[in-house]
Amino acid sequence: MSDASSEMPGASPSNEERTWGMVSHLVGLVGFLGPLIVWLIQKDKMPFVDDQGKESLNFQITVLIATFAAGLTTCIGIGFVLVPLVVIADIVFCILGAVAANRGEAYRYPVTLRLIK
Repeated sequence: MSDASSEMPGASPSNEERTWGMVSHLVGLVGFLGPLIVWLIQKDKMPFVDDQGKESLNFQITVLIATFAAGLTTCIGIGFVLVPLVVIADIVFCILGAVAANRGEAYRYPVTLRLIK
């Protein structure tokens, strides 16, 4: 399995880019709209935020799908275990992404549908 984070090719991101990259991961804790807004506002100005915003948005869409699927399984009992696991994974991976982005590293979530390219 490859490293979850890797440096982007080219120049290292500025402090502002790193901050916005970190924000794009942290606002994912409240759903997919946060990363979508950050990505749409900053994607043309900052390549690092374009990359990290897409990554965060893709992960939040994956989390939304996983939460919905886990929610459907509550009727057979397994969803009561799966939903909290999805929420915990979301929190942990968003924090890991924010820390990596703050260091200027491009973070890659380990389990993500990459729908937005």
